[in-house]
Amino acid sequence: MGSRPVALVTGATQGIGRAIAERLAAEGYSVGVNGPEQTPQMADVVRAVDGFGVPADISDPEAVAAAVAGVEERHGPISVLVCNAAYMSMAALVDHDADDWWKVVDTNLTGTFHTIQSVLPGMRRLGGGRIVIIASEWGVTGWPRATAYAASKAGLIALTKTLGRELARENIIVNAIAPGVIDTPQLEVDAADWGVSLADMHQTYAQDIPVGRIGRPGEIAEAVAFLVSPRIGALVGQTIQINGGAARCRV
Repeated sequence: MGSRPVALVTGATQGIGRAIAERLAAEGYSVGVNGPEQTPQMADVVRAVDGFGVPADISDPEAVAAAVAGVEERHGPISVLVCNAAYMSMAALVDHDADDWWKVVDTNLTGTFHTIQSVLPGMRRLGGGRIVIIASEWGVTGWPRATAYAASKAGLIALTKTLGRELARENIIVNAIAPGVIDTPQLEVDAADWGVSLADMHQTYAQDIPVGRIGRPGEIAEAVAFLVSPRIGALVGQTIQINGGAARCRV
């Protein structure tokens, strides 16, 4: 076991997750990089952050429990958990395949539930911890053809509020971030659904954002670094909205 505190970032092999892993490594954490399986992409992030790989399908509760147990055995209890793993598909409500609906919910919402359950005993042994849940602007506003995704992310906001109340007295502080449209590979799903290029998708979204652009992964990572700081322990159960002003004061 190393001397650095341990952080686990789910869905950390690209986009927002990778930016968060890099930012926490810069803060001095030994970072566990999660993805569904061991891949060259995961290995690249692990090298970049001088961390370690944590392959596990977040929608599989047994895989999550085994992965967390392995981290604790080799590296020690997890003091910071960032729940970022997500799956998104788009379809009209009446056309959405039921199995795909549950894949979205089981990854985004239920997977987060199981990950937090698995990490809590170690945080309690440490005497506290920080949990940051990555929700979405669409969990605040809803979005056409993204019913499952928006519903799962709204559930994460409610989970954050509830766990904030439930765990704060144990010095386990839970907050969330609801990113707006961010420049990540996930936007390829949106572009495919619209039938436009990725560049056109960026431009289309930017038109409705007051700052005139979509967000950057590093901006979300900076907010995570703020939320895991031990200096702001009274910020509990909140959802920080980082969306360029597109949605305000609804959570």
